[in-house]
Amino acid sequence: MQKETAASAALPAVRQNRLIDLLRQHGQLTVNELMEQLAVSRDTVRRDLDQLEQRGLLLRTHGGAVFNDALVRVDTTLGSRMDAYTAAKQRIAKKAASLIRNGETLIVNGGSSTCYFAAALGERRDLTLITNNLRIPPVAPDNAVRALHILGGVYWPVSQVTIGAVGFPEVSGISADTAVIGATGLSVAGVTMGRLDEASETAAMIKIASRAIALIDHSKFGVTAFAKIATFAQIGVVITDEWPPEPIAQAMKKAGTQLIVA
Repeated sequence: MQKETAASAALPAVRQNRLIDLLRQHGQLTVNELMEQLAVSRDTVRRDLDQLEQRGLLLRTHGGAVFNDALVRVDTTLGSRMDAYTAAKQRIAKKAASLIRNGETLIVNGGSSTCYFAAALGERRDLTLITNNLRIPPVAPDNAVRALHILGGVYWPVSQVTIGAVGFPEVSGISADTAVIGATGLSVAGVTMGRLDEASETAAMIKIASRAIALIDHSKFGVTAFAKIATFAQIGVVITDEWPPEPIAQAMKKAGTQLIVA
């Protein structure tokens, strides 16, 4: 066990401020990493984490913690998200639409960025859309869409999506050419979302598609949400509106993920 220094043991407020600063810089750290950075024992780190979580400054995870500012609130309404970073999302959507070929089958998840994507498909033709996003049917251009299928399940009014199996009762399985996904966060670990059920459904969409395109505006950089959707190795293309921090860009490059800045 690592020995505590006199300063770290005597000044818990200073140490806890340092702990928060470390989480702010890195987004997420393990207990072992915090022990090394703060030169304190495992028990001390755990006590600090418990106290800071009670104050709402971080969220405990299995074996570590996440800085609270990096957690997107899951109760944010879709309407408010549609009004945030609108120009950036529209640029991202337009670029994503340009990558779609006529006649493709697309599977698209919930979120504001994917709504803008669907609305930008006016120059495409003969598309089949599969989605759990109930905002998409009214905005998808009629001239572009041959068929539009809504995935069944439980309706979540906050996000205006259905959550359930990625499939239809009358067939044993479905496939898609491209999964187009929005997400809550983008970090060196990959793409994450705030709700476990929604993340599981999105991960299933990626699995059945031949390629995956993630639409991520710059506000998601460095955010580590509760549930991982995919690593960069599972995402073929990430489209964003600004160049991401270098560690994220390098993680994409290492995984062979194409980065497009709109």
